[in-house]
Amino acid sequence: MDIPEKFSSFGANKRQEITRLVFEIAKRERLMPVEVLDRIPADCRAFAAVKAYLVARRFPEAVRRQEKVSGSFSAVEIDPASAMPLDRGENVPAPGMIYAEASVKDSPLVRRAVQKYPRAGLTLIGDYKTYTGREEFDIHAYNRRTRDLFIIQEQYDHFKPCPCSPGVVPCGYHNANLGFGCPFECTYCFLQSYANAPGIVIPENLDDFFRVFNDSRDGVRLGSGETTDSLVFDDLTGFSGRIVEHFRAFPGRVFEFKTKSDNVAGLLDVKAASNIVVGWSLNPQKVIDANEHFTASLARRLAAAARCAAHGYRTAFHFDPVIYFPGWEAVYEGLVKRLFEAVPSESIAWISVGTLRMTPSQKKVIENRFPENTILDAELLMGADGKLRYAPAERLEIYRAMLAWIRRQAAASTHVYLCMETASMWHDAGARVNWQA
Repeated sequence: MDIPEKFSSFGANKRQEITRLVFEIAKRERLMPVEVLDRIPADCRAFAAVKAYLVARRFPEAVRRQEKVSGSFSAVEIDPASAMPLDRGENVPAPGMIYAEASVKDSPLVRRAVQKYPRAGLTLIGDYKTYTGREEFDIHAYNRRTRDLFIIQEQYDHFKPCPCSPGVVPCGYHNANLGFGCPFECTYCFLQSYANAPGIVIPENLDDFFRVFNDSRDGVRLGSGETTDSLVFDDLTGFSGRIVEHFRAFPGRVFEFKTKSDNVAGLLDVKAASNIVVGWSLNPQKVIDANEHFTASLARRLAAAARCAAHGYRTAFHFDPVIYFPGWEAVYEGLVKRLFEAVPSESIAWISVGTLRMTPSQKKVIENRFPENTILDAELLMGADGKLRYAPAERLEIYRAMLAWIRRQAAASTHVYLCMETASMWHDAGARVNWQA
């Protein structure tokens, strides 16, 4: 860009703001940055005038609504080598190396991994945290994460409450840490901003998790799928069948598997339990194609859900994140209709709806890993929780429409809730704040 030359009288911070705005406008409008600069009116010379022009061009709806636009003008730091290759096949890539802690070297999980991935080497390590503690992980390491599989004995974080944003209605969810790292490549995934692991990490000691689960109270809502997909590795771990059998003895506690896969064979190999819920994240196929790389297609997710419902499981669905784009209404209304055509409404335990959100640091990771993304072209404004979000009016429009389409077909027993939203947004959207699973 020619910004330093064109605006040489501006200080470094002001030039940074102008550079960020020009960069985003050029990407959004599919222009060269110099074309954006050339269109700045000649009478815009002072910094305030230049910025006002660019903000109005980058955030036209927000300016029209007199929304505050701030906190999103970070430096543009793009490393082309950070882009994630998206040309691999659909299958989960086999690791090149299996690392096993010495304490689990003779475990069935390690034996299955060696058998499943015969070309991978096996290296024994003392313990995972010590082995990886001196390494520094960046985007490049995150892009390579599927090359290494770590099988460990989890000592501490067996499960903990969902880290809801400040000021939002808590969901009461408790996340089971049954793995860290996911082979799917979703452009909006929050895990990519936590590039603190060199590979995929799977705990071997599920029995220890069960002992901790046993101390939880009745009415608690547990689930995996926060730090990894619940089922994508299930043919290796065999966790799902064991979890179903364990929780069958605790009917007052609910466990949910969350997935974007159709890997449900392990669930179908055991008798369903009434307190087990199998949940899918759903988006229209055009959104899946653009943003949920290597995941199961919408058709495959719904077919897997139908099989689980027929087998006796309760199901759940998460329209999260809903992606806002011109014409979104017809596409998402069609998605809701397709869900209820595929799965009996009586089998659905709950449905959540959330919209795209991210931290500013996550935004910078996305624009590096997925330079062709379009989700960052939207008008994302800084929320009270420090996350970039659609404007409140746009979110409210989405929630009211989605809730109306869902309630038109959902059973009376299906709980519908908003994810990571304030009580006032729940109230304005017509969502019921308090509910029990």
